[in-house]
This record gives sequence, structure tokens and C-alpha cells, in this order.
Amino acid sequence: MTISGQPQYLDVVHRLHPGARLLAARPLAGGVSAQVTALEVTHPDGRVETLVLRRHGAADLARDPEVAAHEFQVLQALQAAGVPAPAPLHLDASGTLLPTPWLLQSFVDGDAADVPVELDDHMRQLAEALAAIHRVPASAVPFLPLQEDQGATLIAQPRPEPDETLAESRLRAALAATWPPPRRNPPVLLHGDVWPGNLLWRHGRLRAVIDWEDAAVGDPLADLANARLELSIALGEDAMAILTRHYLALSEIDTTALPLWELWAALRPIADLPGWGLEPEAERRLRQRHRAFTGRALAAVGG
Repeated sequence: MTISGQPQYLDVVHRLHPGARLLAARPLAGGVSAQVTALEVTHPDGRVETLVLRRHGAADLARDPEVAAHEFQVLQALQAAGVPAPAPLHLDASGTLLPTPWLLQSFVDGDAADVPVELDDHMRQLAEALAAIHRVPASAVPFLPLQEDQGATLIAQPRPEPDETLAESRLRAALAATWPPPRRNPPVLLHGDVWPGNLLWRHGRLRAVIDWEDAAVGDPLADLANARLELSIALGEDAMAILTRHYLALSEIDTTALPLWELWAALRPIADLPGWGLEPEAERRLRQRHRAFTGRALAAVGG
């Protein structure tokens, strides 16, 4: 089966299941840096299964030509650690079928837009998943970049027209004066982009943490700081505080450097914000909550 301008999905399926028949192929919403397609197949015994095909975009491939293989290995480590995440099924970097590397993973039936009915339970589940991710040591994923090195690159590249409504120059100056943060926690696997859009829920249960192309190694405070920022924007400060309480109850980490990692988390999205296409009210709320988060972090580091 071929969809106009798209790869031959049946050939992709046959790399994993030679006897399967392709029923349907549909793009999955939410893919930003990767092209994500759901492939519904039927097996000779009549069993129906949905596979997920991931093909990384040009930016990811330029940053890491082996991003597909590395994501596949990360998913393997997560499966071994019992982290709720898609299962890796097949990796192909040969270039014989598709021009760029690709991987197949299991389909997780869930919704990133699930609204929490019980906020405390929602944040507890997220904290448990985050703690499980951070139990994977850096030695298990030695091919991943160091988060603090990526932070240094971001800090050292000022933009010609910084967004001063979000204190961009102040953020960069405070980080430049103090980077890297004190290394008081052992380096671990990091998701790299913990936000509600990368969490799949069903009936109030966290089914999977998805989109691992930004995985790195480093201080677990990096993931915690990013999650705190994203939750404060999406769900409010109560969600941020509840997640933090549950996470710290599960993880014996030193939080001295948390404000610095929060400044890093606040700096990361500023350049991309104009391209998100937010409705005016949504952007106003995001900016208001971002400024509140940044103000607290700057005050904590004396900036």
C-alpha cells in the first residue's frame, strides 16, 4: 500500500512481520521533530495490531545522524527498567527501503490532552515515572549527549533580537555567570522534554512517556526543572508543587542547583515561541506564567 508521496508502508511492516497484511495507515498528531505514522496490520491468525513508524526530521538527523538507533536503545533501556514507554520493535538504518533511518515501536492507546480529575494522583503517577527514568544510570546510555553541554551551547548563542518581555537577556546573563550548575547528583538518563504533550493517559492512568529524541544524560534536576516549568504553564502552580513533593519523596537528590536548571528550562523555549501559533489568550497566559516562574528562579540565584 502506498499513500501519495509516502513510503511503501507494507514493505515497512514486512520487515517486522513478513506475513502481515496492512489495513490502514494514518498520521499521528503531535509529531513535531519526527514524522509519526500509525500502521494497522492484521496477522495470519486474525490478530489485529497497531504499529508506530517513526522517522526523524532533518534537524534531528543533523544533530545526531544515529538518532533512530539511539532512540531505539533508549527504549530498550526503559523497557528493562519498567518505565511506561513504547516498546521498541524494529530498527532499520540500512537505507535500502527508506532513505533515512526509521524505527517501529508499539502503539500506546492514550491521550495527551487528558484532563486530570484528581490532580494529586495525576502528579504522583508522573513523579513515579520520572523517578523510574532517573534510576537508569548514565552508563546504560553512554551514547547520549550531556545535558549541561547542550545547556552551555544554548547559553553561548545570544539572539540578535532577544525577547525582553520574557527576560531573555537576564536569563542568559545569570546562566552565563554560573554555568555549569554544581554536580551534586549522579548523572542519569533524562527524557529531555517532559511536558504534558509527551504524556499519554487513559482513564486516569499514565500509559506512556513518549518522544525520546531529546534524551540526554545529566543531573535529574534538569528533567524536574523542565517539568515544573511546563506544568506551571499548562496546569498551574499547584500541579508544579504537587509533582515536586511526590518526586522528592521518591528520589534522594540534592536540590541546591534546581533554580539554575529552572533558568535553563525557562530559556529553552523562548526562541521557538513565535512559531507555536498559539491563540492570543493562550499566549498571554503562557507568557504571564513563564514570567512568574522566571522571576522566582532569578530571585533564588540572586539574578
